[in-house]
Amino acid sequence: MTAVFPKITVVVPTYNERENLPVLVAQLQALSIPNLHVLVVDDNSPDGTGVVADQLSAESRGTVSVLHRKEKDGLGRAYVAGMTEALAGNSEIIIQMDADLSHPVAAIPTMLERIQDSGAALVIGSRYVTGGSTAAEWPWHRKALSAWANFYVGAILGLKVKDATAGYKAWTASALQQIDVASIQSDGYSFQVEMNYRAARHGLKIMEVPIHFEERVEGASKMDLREQLESALTPWKLRFQKVEAPARVTAF
Repeated sequence: MTAVFPKITVVVPTYNERENLPVLVAQLQALSIPNLHVLVVDDNSPDGTGVVADQLSAESRGTVSVLHRKEKDGLGRAYVAGMTEALAGNSEIIIQMDADLSHPVAAIPTMLERIQDSGAALVIGSRYVTGGSTAAEWPWHRKALSAWANFYVGAILGLKVKDATAGYKAWTASALQQIDVASIQSDGYSFQVEMNYRAARHGLKIMEVPIHFEERVEGASKMDLREQLESALTPWKLRFQKVEAPARVTAF
């Protein structure tokens, strides 16, 4: 009897990541996880990332696909577009990760295990649970800002998630449908926070597994002042929405 593996889609938004994207795709393929697909969501990168993505797709025998968007309008919008497409394609597990090589692909088997064996609806690749860490290259003030952001979010929203701003996550399709991912309007770190908050409000089981967060290899960070301001205001906006059942959060 042939084993049936769930369809897994890794959604990877890109903007000027032509050097990093082939490396990431190769790392994902090297995991040799059955029925794993990569969906690149490119925001019309001027450096030709979209062309590179198309080449990778053509060489992948159907495991890499590309969603081309006309303009760059934020990481949150790119993730929503990619996740919506993955759901339409009957993906059962959807992983979100950055293209800048900061998220270790080696954590994916553990994240999938938590979903398949522990009943988690959302698994977060966390820098702040035991065994997790941030990039050694980060200066002290960047580490302090990251830690403060997570404390700030947790204090306002009461989230029992240690890495509330993390962008490396694995979701079940049903979880994304329950939180109505298509309706989320936040961007940047705010997008990550709102996703977690909606999962908590719906009482979904959330787990965190440790990762070592690497500094990007090529390119530059794309978070601007507008996104920083939105990130500061979003927890307060969410705070005054109707609160439902709390999530169950379990560390690795």
